[in-house]
Amino acid sequence: MPRLITLFSGSSGNCHYIRSESTEILIDAGVSARAIESSLSEIGTSLRNIAAIFVTHEHVDHTRGLEIIAKKFAIPVHMTTPSAEALIKDENAALNAVLVKHTPIYSAKVGDITVSSFIAPHDAACCVGYRVEFPLGDATHKIGIATDIGHVESDLIDALYGVDECIIESNHDVSMLMTGPYPYMLKRRILSPNGHLSNDDCGKLINILAQSGTHAFMLAHLSRENNYPPTAELTAKTALSAYPNIRIAVAAPSTPTEIYI
Repeated sequence: MPRLITLFSGSSGNCHYIRSESTEILIDAGVSARAIESSLSEIGTSLRNIAAIFVTHEHVDHTRGLEIIAKKFAIPVHMTTPSAEALIKDENAALNAVLVKHTPIYSAKVGDITVSSFIAPHDAACCVGYRVEFPLGDATHKIGIATDIGHVESDLIDALYGVDECIIESNHDVSMLMTGPYPYMLKRRILSPNGHLSNDDCGKLINILAQSGTHAFMLAHLSRENNYPPTAELTAKTALSAYPNIRIAVAAPSTPTEIYI
């Protein structure tokens, strides 16, 4: 049965699980291999069943577990070439043996799942989001994943337009960030066009996607210091007030959170 589950979400680590009728993949592996295996066990599967891992970008909260996973499980890891070059400094790294490098815009098929990338504006060597598609009944089911987004732009909207479910960044409440403990330069980075998406900007984006037919959203990559899950959820619900039947979930930092397909 197809499933969409966020295993880990936030600055401490990110990892999302997608299953079609016959194929299981991960998007990012930003916590330890042991933690990922434990979380997968909770939902009834294992790294041994994962056909591929697709990486959004090279930052450690999206890549922490890759080297050990490569050593123990030899799962193919798909990543853009700029991200791979920024991440891997050791030519003897186990990750090199399983790495599948791509141009920033690419499409790859794994089992019955097709994964297509799109550029996400973020301060990394190369950051992408993914559109994941697989057959379900007589139709093609479509999932969007877009975290670490500095701002909303037309290409990103086009890439996510018409997905059935979407994991989307709702990183911070602007007023909490501005009055919070972060140093000024870090606040500037988060608020920059290549930083992270605020609750308000997330609300604007999901309203557009709701008009395209998206019927469920997972709010992800919430800041522990600059956001509250109820605040992010309320902002999203307010933005979707014209669409009362759309489902909204907030990804827990380290507990599997599922959007039912």
